[in-house]
Amino acid sequence: MTDFIYLASQSPRRRQLLEQLGVSCELLLADADEDSEALEALLPGESPTAYVQRVTQLKLDAAVARLKQRGLPPAPVLCSDTTVALGRRIYGKPDDAADAARMLGELAGTTHRVLTAVAVQHGRKRLQALSASRVTFAPLSKAQIRAYVASGEPMGKAGAYAVQGRVAMHISHISGSYSGIMGLPLHETALLLNAAGMKI
Repeated sequence: MTDFIYLASQSPRRRQLLEQLGVSCELLLADADEDSEALEALLPGESPTAYVQRVTQLKLDAAVARLKQRGLPPAPVLCSDTTVALGRRIYGKPDDAADAARMLGELAGTTHRVLTAVAVQHGRKRLQALSASRVTFAPLSKAQIRAYVASGEPMGKAGAYAVQGRVAMHISHISGSYSGIMGLPLHETALLLNAAGMKI
């Protein structure tokens, strides 16, 4: 039985969501010389589902290697990745404000998917799950998009928005896991951690 996990994510939202489950975690972040961005490169013709699952597994491989290299005490390691998809088109984190405005303009007035993959490794046991949700945006004017981008909230977020933030006023419908859209589906995560030996 283990009483904490390693979280290999810089996302404060994922840490917050784990705290909501009552799970204490220690951050297991990449060293300065690790190229974490390279793990998120898209393969030609890759579907959004295949992409998010593959990236999560790569992140977990890197985190487990980090754990061994640092000689840290054993505990489950958790990784997660979220991607936004409209059809087969993937919307990652925006490069800049103009890119964020472009993404929001394309997602406005549509229903898109938010896919979050979660993977846990404890010892030799590796488990994974996928949460798929749908989000419908109301039509957005250029002024509304500009105002949201100016808030700075879209930066660093897949699809250029944070469901728990100001953009919520433009979301007319959600189907699926709210916590999954935030970045860590709590139902699937709890099942994985229980299977890995934690009592939640």
